[in-house]
Amino acid sequence: MAAGFRRSGRRRQPKIEVRGVLESTEREGPFKEWLGMPDLYRHTLVVDGEAYTYQVEDPELPVNVGDRIVFRYREAKAGRWIDRNSLGRAIDPSDYAAS
Repeated sequence: MAAGFRRSGRRRQPKIEVRGVLESTEREGPFKEWLGMPDLYRHTLVVDGEAYTYQVEDPELPVNVGDRIVFRYREAKAGRWIDRNSLGRAIDPSDYAAS
């Protein structure tokens, strides 16, 4: 099977990586998608003027406003959705001195 193809023969959309400064966050929830599923919170993150949605079980984010962050996302009809477990602080190697 060729790389990037699903069984249906359609090409999978590539994930897009974003690095930028987190300008603001907003939380909605908790939501319960179906019975037995844990509560989910939807966080709207504004990074460099663009809004992204991050849906996870944790009511708190691992990053703070003002942090330089990095994540992968995909485009959908409902907006830009950040991949689960891809959100984190961006590490700039120039911030660390050689030991």
